[in-house]
Amino acid sequence: MPTAAGIVLAGGRSTRMGSPKAALEWHGSTLLRHVAGLVARGVDGPVVVVRAPGQALPSLPVDVAVVEDAREGRGPLEGLAAGLAAVDADAAFVASTDSPLLHPVFVRRVLRALEDEIDVVLPFAHGYPQPLAGAYRTSLLATIERWLAADRVRLGDLFADCRVRRLGEAELLADAELAGTDPALDSLTNLNEPADYEAARERPAPEVTVAGVGVRAATLGAAAAAAGVALEAVVALNGERLDAGATRDALLPLVTGDAIAVAGR
Repeated sequence: MPTAAGIVLAGGRSTRMGSPKAALEWHGSTLLRHVAGLVARGVDGPVVVVRAPGQALPSLPVDVAVVEDAREGRGPLEGLAAGLAAVDADAAFVASTDSPLLHPVFVRRVLRALEDEIDVVLPFAHGYPQPLAGAYRTSLLATIERWLAADRVRLGDLFADCRVRRLGEAELLADAELAGTDPALDSLTNLNEPADYEAARERPAPEVTVAGVGVRAATLGAAAAAAGVALEAVVALNGERLDAGATRDALLPLVTGDAIAVAGR
């Protein structure tokens, strides 16, 4: 698997939502911070958030970089160019800010399909291609900039000009780990209407364990509180030790199946 960064497109004001999606509440966090954290858990490189020029964003972890579109109002292809230009990696997983059910296992599954002769891995599920849940070579930047210079701004048109691997539902779920953690491919759920947001927000928080005790919690801080332990006592997530700094973030997003270890237990 190539060295991979993460790119999250923050989007702008949603006329249907009535407010920017990035700032919508998500289990004590915001959609943008939550999705950026999920992407970070699936990649081995930095995470970059791309915003419109001057767009206000909710707070993000200090290790998340923020860059701006070169020009406003030209859609996700412009954001993809800004993101690819900002990352130092072979490839990037690209997500939109309105995908709160994204699972790190899905991110890793898509990235593993980015073989040497492939420029883009494009999932195709729920009846549609999913370009904002795909993997892109950073070497595509020159091609994308050429298209933008010619005012060709449709992201879908890019795929005719590069080597694309399309991953259908069956191929995605042939991965046993993904089939076990995200069998309905909820990772591809987008929040396009207020009802979508309300339905997603009403779902139960992920099932996780804290020192072997099952709780439901969407963030590391909520899991510690539900188990009655101090956040400072949390020492590892899924066997990986957490430092006292950014990785022991109370708003670190959790997913079903996460196991949290606590000092002294």
